Amino acid sequence: MLIVSVAFVILLLMGMPVAFAIGISGALFFVQHSELPFTIPVQVTVSQTQNFALLAVPLFIMAGNFMNHSGITEKLLNLASVLTGRLKGGLAQVSLALSALMGGVSGSAIADAAMQSRMLGQEMVRRGLSRGFAAGVLSFGAVLTPTIPPGIGMIIYGTIGQVSIGRLFAAGFVPAFLLWIALGIAVWLTAKRRGYPPERNTRPNASEVGQAFRGGIWALLFPVFLLLGLRLGVFTPSEIGAFAVLYAVFIGVIVYRKMKRQGFLAALEGSLSDVGSVMFLIALSAIFSYGIVLEHIPEIVSGWILGITDNLSGVMVLIVIFTLIAGFFVDATVLIIMLTPIFLPLVAGLDGDPVHFGLVFIVAATIGNFTPPVGAAMYTVCSIMRCPIGEYTRESLPLMAAITLVTLVLIFIPEAVLFVPDLLFN
Repeated sequence: MLIVSVAFVILLLMGMPVAFAIGISGALFFVQHSELPFTIPVQVTVSQTQNFALLAVPLFIMAGNFMNHSGITEKLLNLASVLTGRLKGGLAQVSLALSALMGGVSGSAIADAAMQSRMLGQEMVRRGLSRGFAAGVLSFGAVLTPTIPPGIGMIIYGTIGQVSIGRLFAAGFVPAFLLWIALGIAVWLTAKRRGYPPERNTRPNASEVGQAFRGGIWALLFPVFLLLGLRLGVFTPSEIGAFAVLYAVFIGVIVYRKMKRQGFLAALEGSLSDVGSVMFLIALSAIFSYGIVLEHIPEIVSGWILGITDNLSGVMVLIVIFTLIAGFFVDATVLIIMLTPIFLPLVAGLDGDPVHFGLVFIVAATIGNFTPPVGAAMYTVCSIMRCPIGEYTRESLPLMAAITLVTLVLIFIPEAVLFVPDLLFN
């Protein structure tokens, strides 16, 4: 696998799309092992796309695109402003609240960061926030999105690791709240030091709060309906994805009446592109994963880590460090696909809970979207904001520290992750 790994890194450095880099480097494994039929790469690629559980991925991607065209974003922005507008940091605090509220809508950190950058980015700069700090908040704030159901990372991890997607969905709420609080404190401290004003100077009255909640109630109920549907056995994870699509169309067409023919077609077009790229990546990753299993890489990595420590918390810390370093160079979705079969058996062998590990792992993998040199969300935000990467990186350090602190809390206090799923799923 050494040649395969080196080829993968070289192809990435050459700028080749990640899916092709994975597929081509994985195919080299079969070139090395001529005794293996070269029909296997074709077979495993096709069979990977036939996994019924993965049907939830394109359905939730479609639901997210329809929700984004339903008119619900403006309602959530108003609710976020009412909830956090008086905090120091102004639109930066509003942006974090919007990321928390949008988690159940978009499911994608990159999509959320891009949308908010277009909506709030330049206005944050006009209100006096430095360009680098504004870009950092818009980027790192999107870490909330994949931790709130229906995060696409949860579905992929649950499918690959055979972990309950319902429990993963339920496990995301407390970590998302802790991340929101930690990032909010980091923004508040920075705003206090620099004198950034709040967005509004008066407290919202009861009428404003009630109106804002009524406007955003349909988005707030979305993850609740998902969990209830799974808990009561009304839907399987794949079926609930179809429900999510119908729910999003219902909201856009009937409730808010914002989704017209043009918006509907735009959502379908965006879904086609997103689903194609994600599923193509998942399909080609099967070639790479076949070699990993055949070469006993999970056992080798497990032996190396257990040679350092056999304490569950210590092992998870080492996995998070490895994932953070790998995230500097590889996309979060790729990390989840490639590393789940390696690390999950290791954690399970130490009697670790797969849901607890999954949430910590997904957060660690997602951070790679916001860090140089290849963070997709970072480049998206900096491109929209016209912000130099160096300035972005420097200004984002307090936010990175806040997320790191929460990740450590989640590792050493499993109850913070497992409280809600244990409560709902007994």
